[in-house]
Formats: sequence, C-alpha cells, structure tokens
Amino acid sequence: MTVKFGKNICRNLAASESREWLITNGIGGYGAGTISGLLTRRYHGLLIAALQPPLGRTLMLTKLNETATYNNHNYDLYCDRWGDGTIFPQGYDNLENFCLVGTTPVWQYQLADARLEKRIWMEQGENTTYIRYVLKSARQPLTLSLNALVNYRDHHGDTHSNGWQMQINPIEHGIDIKATADATNIYLLSSSQSNHVVSWKPQHIWYDNFSLAIEKYRGLTHCEDHLLAANCTITLNPGESITIIASTRPDPNLDIELAWQAQYDYEQELLTNFRTTKPDRELERSNSEGSDRLVLAANQFIVARPTAAFPEGKTIIAGYPWFNDWGRDTMISLPGLTLATGRPDVAHSILRTFAKYVDRGMLPNLFPDGRQTPDYNTVDATLWYFEAIYAYYLQTRDKSLIEELFPILTAIIDRYRRGTRYNIHQDSDGLIYAGQTGVQLTWMDAKVEDWVVTPRTGKPIEINALWYNALIIMEQLAQVLDQSGQEYIELASLVRRGFQRFWNNELGYCYDVLDTENGNDSSLRPNQIFAVSLPALESAESLLTLEQQRRVVEVVNQELLTPYGLRSLAPKHPDYQGHYGGDRRQRDGAYHQGTTWSWLIGHFVQAHFKVYRQPETARNFLIPMVEHLQTGCVGNISEIFDGDPPFTPRGCFAQAWSVAEVLRSWELLS
Repeated sequence: MTVKFGKNICRNLAASESREWLITNGIGGYGAGTISGLLTRRYHGLLIAALQPPLGRTLMLTKLNETATYNNHNYDLYCDRWGDGTIFPQGYDNLENFCLVGTTPVWQYQLADARLEKRIWMEQGENTTYIRYVLKSARQPLTLSLNALVNYRDHHGDTHSNGWQMQINPIEHGIDIKATADATNIYLLSSSQSNHVVSWKPQHIWYDNFSLAIEKYRGLTHCEDHLLAANCTITLNPGESITIIASTRPDPNLDIELAWQAQYDYEQELLTNFRTTKPDRELERSNSEGSDRLVLAANQFIVARPTAAFPEGKTIIAGYPWFNDWGRDTMISLPGLTLATGRPDVAHSILRTFAKYVDRGMLPNLFPDGRQTPDYNTVDATLWYFEAIYAYYLQTRDKSLIEELFPILTAIIDRYRRGTRYNIHQDSDGLIYAGQTGVQLTWMDAKVEDWVVTPRTGKPIEINALWYNALIIMEQLAQVLDQSGQEYIELASLVRRGFQRFWNNELGYCYDVLDTENGNDSSLRPNQIFAVSLPALESAESLLTLEQQRRVVEVVNQELLTPYGLRSLAPKHPDYQGHYGGDRRQRDGAYHQGTTWSWLIGHFVQAHFKVYRQPETARNFLIPMVEHLQTGCVGNISEIFDGDPPFTPRGCFAQAWSVAEVLRSWELLS
C-alpha cells in the first residue's frame, strides 16, 4: 500500500497535523512528528533516545527549523503553534507532497522552480537519527539555514527553562551539547555532498511556549520550552545534499549513502523474508501491499532487551509513544508480530526472555527496567503466554523449546489451581477466580488513584476461556514430550462444564463476570468473543454450543462492532462513554466503557469465520483497518477509537497488538 499525500492533504493544516509519522531504532528509541511539522505532543521529536534500552527514553533533538533562500526569496519550511494559539510560520504552505519509503518519512517542498527533499530515519541499534536534505532540482543554488532546537527530559515530561544553562561546544563537523553534568551528550553533526563548507554556530536561546494541541486535549500541561542550541547554513547546488546527524555517539556513521542503504536494505530484507514464508500463496497486489505495510509496522515494536542470561533477548514495545514492554501486550502481540511475519527466531527469543521472570506462576505485567521490581498484577498475561508458546510450536515444531519451558508451564498451572497473588485461584466449579479490592487484573485495567474503573473481580469470561485453552494446550504439549496429559484432560472437562454458567439464556449472550460481589455481571462487553475464537484445536470440545457461539457472534456484530474494532461496552448500557477525551479521570473513565479497541477485531474475525466459514466476509471486516494505515500515524494502527462515529483514533498512535491482530487475522484468512 503506497502511503503518499499531495497538496490537498499537506497544505491543509487540519489534515496534515492529524497525520503523524514514526521512526524507530530497534532498541526502544524513536522519533515522531506530524506531516505539517507542528509539534502536537510532548512525544514529538527527531531523536528520543533509549538511554537504558529499551527504556530510559529521553527527548534530545526536538526539531530543526529550516529556512530556504532561493532566488533572493526566503521560504520557511517549518511551522509552530504558540501559547496564544498563533501558528507561525506556516511552512506547510510550501509542502508539495509527503510519502513513506518503507517506514522513512519523506517530504517534498516546492520553492518556486526548486524542489527540495527531506527524509528522516534512525540507525538500527543506535540512538542516532539522520535528517537528510537533497536539492532535487533547481535553476540556481539554494541556501539552507537550519536552527537546531534541543531538550533533555523524559519523554513523558515537559520543560520550562527557568534559566537552565546547557553546555554547547563546537567540535569537528558539528556541536556537542551537555544538558547537565550527569547527562548523556547530544552530538549534532553534519555531512555534506557539497563543495561548500557547513558553518555551525553555537547559540543558547530558549524558545518559550510551544503549544501542544493533543496534550491540551488530554487535559495535561500543553505549553513547553525548547532550546535553540546551534544553527548552520549551507549552499546547495542541484543534486547536492546535507545531512544532519543527531546521536548519543560522538562517532556515528557519517557515510550517509551507506547509512541510508543499510536502513533500506534492512526493511527490504524483512519484506523478502515475509514473502518467502508464503511461497504457495499468490496475493492480489493491493492485499500484498497492505501486508507489506503491516510487516514493516510490526517490526517497529520488536526491540532488544538483553539480559545476563539472554544477551540477544527481545521484547515488544506495547505502543508508541508512551508504553513500555508489557507482559500481556507482548504475549497477545507475539503471534502477529513475529510468526505471521516469518520471524520465529524473534518469537523464540521473546518466549525465553520472559520465562526468566515467571514468579509464583505469573508473568510480569510491567517488565523490569533495571530500576524497579517487576509488577505481577495481571491474571491474563500468563495465560496468553500459553497461546504464544503453542502458536510458536505449531509453526516451528521446535520440541527443544517445549522441553525447556514445559516445567515452567506445569508450575504455572499448579499455582493457578492452588492460588497465587491477588486471590487468583481455581474454584470448585473449575473456573478461575481473580481479584481483590483496589486492583485491576484483566486487560480492562484502567485505574485513577484509588478508583478501579472496571474491577471485574470474580470469574471473568475471557480469563476462563484462556484457562480452558491453556489446559488443552498442556495436554497437547504433554503428548509432544511423550508424557501423560490425562490430568489436563480431566481439568479441561471440569472447566467446560463450569463454563456453561456464563451463558445467559434470557439475554442470549454470556455474562461478562461471574460471582462478583453483586452477583453475575450481565454487561454486554466484547470479552465473550474469546469463548468462540480461542480453542486451540478444532477437534477440542467447545466451551459453548454451536447455537450459543452463533448468538455471541451476532450480538457482538450488532452491538459492539465498529469499522475499527469492538466497543468495550454496549451503547445501551448506562455507563457507556462514546467519546474518549478530557483529563486523565475522564479519559480513563471512558477507556473500557465504550471506547473501541482495534486489537479485538482479530478475535472477532476469527470467531466469525469459525461460525460461518465465510473467509471473504470475515476478511472484509479488516478492510477499514488496512485503510486506516493512511490516517492517524501513517503506516501504523492506533490503539483505540471513539465508540461513536466518526470513530476518531485516540490513545497511542501506534499499538503493537492492534497491528499484530490485524496482520495475524489477515494472514489467517488469506
């Protein structure tokens, strides 16, 4: 799928500032911004370095303000929104088009008869960003002036200068900036394919009150300051270029052609690897391009997490710009991001990395970052681990990993039966009970201070569908290892009988949670779709009858389905919130009370196909998700959408499990 926008989008501020771009470096660092060039989030910047990979993400280079002088006329290429709402300058008026080359954003500016190109990418494995300008065509030389605005803060924060003095020193090819005595240095360097000298001049001027529209919408501090640290000027003849390199290294690669070729080849290899895993399937070109775009998006979430035990360890960033690597999100995302893309070696690394952190039968929800103890506050991450392992085995038949992990899986089952943290245990009806006052254990985990928005204490339906599936998987893996799986067969039978308690014959769908302090919760939520989609084997007995499965799919289709996923609560419910916005309390109050979640589309599509066996109909539910690659963060899929039309994208602009589930289900039906 070609992602390219012309003047109708680029010069329309509402359209160009609502479309964002994302670049990543494979170790947790990233860069992001808008097509227009406006900063609208605190998370926008050209270099947000992962100083403690994959975390410690720190804004270092915010932006470059570019002014081109051509034929005695000045053209501003950048734009800013200020605290009083003024937008100045309006450089997007000179933007001819924007496109993605792989995941690399490319801008084309038309300045009279001159055409100037800009592209931005990161070096894989390094906190290094390249910003390259090429004078593609012109009748005379063009002079480009660049003002470098820097910062040094956690990417969640905001900066107010208050007399902050940074050290700025000239070095060969550029500038060395030290924000504080213990800060990591920022190196701004240049590499030119011009006969003209690049002249860097240190500055120290704070620009105050950049206004960030999305932070204002989110009810957060929305004005902040950035430091003009240095500027440079160069004259380019047609065909010549200049590249600015922002890095935490004093000696990044200054061979720009080699640096760009490495990035291009890296992404081409990902696509080639993906295509070679599908040798027997010919796709229509449009479908192939959509898959290619999803494969490149998938790669942006896979990052290194080296440990002493696994120096080549991998993990998954749950979402850009603000999430870390989370246990639940990682295991849900793993099949789509790694197996559907033909990268089982990455899946293998992730599964082994997380195995090291299993404790008392639980996977960590918040993965350790070297500064804190892992948070084991999820009942489902561990159960999704079984799903990920079994999906890996089905694709690879790698018995050695099963032999390594099977004792861990056996211990997990035992702890869930006997009991572990947060009153997680198997009850007499075979079902898993979980929860206690003040905690949120399922994926519907919004909490504001002491307010747990959707506590779901009791026996949540998706937890017990996952529990049943884990037992089915254990029986299968026991066979692989020539061990008896009778214990798991008997447990699964008990769960299957107990699961019928979820069926609400009067309403014609399933309870969401059994045995809460207020009885059984009949709220119509999407979690019941997993009771249809999940069973690991077609030959395994289903948790619901065929008629019950059909009615679940129908009611979810009628009440919860939107073009971009499933609503988290039916609109008829008195607690329904169709709009996600406002301050934190308002946003988190709506997060799982009607907001549409895109990752759920995968299991809806799978359930629909299972019930109706109509692959083309099921595939059509995914078309809007593929089309969404042209909006929001272009080339990626948003975390959530409003529950009400027009289903505006919200939350993280790029979410791992959203991409993963669309890709997994797209491939499943192809």
